[in-house]
Amino acid sequence: MIKLHHLRFSRSTRIIWLLEELGVEYDIEMHDRNPETNRSQDDLYAVHPLGKAPTVEVDGHVMVESSAIIEYLIERFGDGKLAPADEADRAPYLEWLHFAEGTMAMPILLTLLGPRFGGLGDALGGFVGGEVTKLLDYVDAHMDRREFVVGDTLTGADINLEYLLELANLPGLLNERPNAKAYLERLMALPGYKAAIDIGGPLVPGLGG
Repeated sequence: MIKLHHLRFSRSTRIIWLLEELGVEYDIEMHDRNPETNRSQDDLYAVHPLGKAPTVEVDGHVMVESSAIIEYLIERFGDGKLAPADEADRAPYLEWLHFAEGTMAMPILLTLLGPRFGGLGDALGGFVGGEVTKLLDYVDAHMDRREFVVGDTLTGADINLEYLLELANLPGLLNERPNAKAYLERLMALPGYKAAIDIGGPLVPGLGG
């Protein structure tokens, strides 16, 4: 049995989507953020000492890290679903799967969180802004005449990447990147994504279901 610990308004929404696409049975436990700090509360720290989301209990092990969870669940339960159909796509699939959190996440999140803390300052803000431009331009160029990031069908790499593109789209960072924006809109129109939002709520407060 798989048990997902879902923190509202977090990365763990992507694991709900993954599990819905895989069509496997799972339990879900909802966790709320601390209204003062916006961080996870003691109930999630009781599951894993980092108090991070997503956290998954599977095969007697408690896992964190979105990319690792996605890769493991697809290998363990996918039976070919959400993995590249062509072995030649295996390397780019893994590259894009881990690109989302390994390279893209921090600059995007710093850009969104910076205003809450009075800005990033000229030096750090300039560096982060340059990284965001480079990364989003890279995605936009890659998605020219592509439906999915790797191959011809939805994979775990798309699910991992969608969260960050949706966050980047909030302040309009995809407005001048039509390929990336159209790709995001296609992903958000998929039944599995919509089911994840119905179950776990929106990625960001105030967006609605």
